[in-house]
Amino acid sequence: MSGLVKAELRKLFTTRLWWIMLLVMLVLVGVGIAFLIAFAGVDQNGSALPARDTAEWAEIAWSSASSGGIFVMILGVVMMTSEYRYQTITGTFLTTPRRGLVIAAKVVAGLVVGALFAVALLVFQAVTVIPAVTLSGGEFSLSASRIPQISLGVLVTLALYAVFGIGLGALVRNQIAGIVAAVVWAYVIEGIFTGIPALHSVGKWLPGGAAQALMSIDVDTGLGRPEWLPAWAGAIVLVGYGLLFAAVATGTTVRRDIT
Repeated sequence: MSGLVKAELRKLFTTRLWWIMLLVMLVLVGVGIAFLIAFAGVDQNGSALPARDTAEWAEIAWSSASSGGIFVMILGVVMMTSEYRYQTITGTFLTTPRRGLVIAAKVVAGLVVGALFAVALLVFQAVTVIPAVTLSGGEFSLSASRIPQISLGVLVTLALYAVFGIGLGALVRNQIAGIVAAVVWAYVIEGIFTGIPALHSVGKWLPGGAAQALMSIDVDTGLGRPEWLPAWAGAIVLVGYGLLFAAVATGTTVRRDIT
C-alpha cells in the first residue's frame, strides 16, 4: 500500500501543476488578507470588520486559509481524471488489478497533499497575520484568537477537500467538467449558502459550513452571527463527506469499464 501511495504522490509532484496551484493559492489568500488589512475597522453601511489590533480580526484573518480548499479539490480532480485523460488508467490497473487498492492509495495521497498545502498556508498566515496585528499595536495571542483550533480546522478541511476532488473526478471522469464542477460548488453553491446568514440553516450542513463550524468562527460583522453547528458536529459532518466521496470514488471506479 505504501508503494502505491508513493507512486501516486510521484505522479503529482513530477508535474508543474502542484507548485503552480500552490503559488496561485498563496497569492489569492494573500490578496484576501490584504483586503482584510485595508478594511479592518472601517464601517461599511453598518457592518465592519474588527480592528487589526484585536483577537477577533486575527481570528478572521487566520481562518481565511480555509479558502485554499478549492485548490486542493482541483488537484484531487486532476489526480483522478488525468488517468483517463492520458489513458494511463489501463496500465495502472494492470499493475495493480485490485482497483480498490488503487483508489485507496489515491485517497491517502490526496490527504497527504491537502495536509502539505495546509501547512504551507499556515506558515504563510503566520508571516502575514502576526506582523499585521503587532504592527497595529495589538498583542497576538494564540489562545485569544483560537489559532490552534482554527489551524486544525484548516488542516482537516484542506486534506478532506482533496478527497472530495478525487471522488468528483471518479464520478465525472472528464477533467474539464470536474474542475468546472469543483469551482461552481466552491464559489457559487457553497458561497451562497455559507455567505448569506439567512441561508445558514442549509449551509451549515454543507462541507464549507462544516469547516466553518470546526473552526468555530463566531464574529459578528454587522450582518448577524452565523448559525453553525457545534465544532464537534462540524468535524463529524466533514469527515462524513470525506468518507462519502471516498466511497463514490471506489464504487464508480471498481464497477465501471475503463475503456
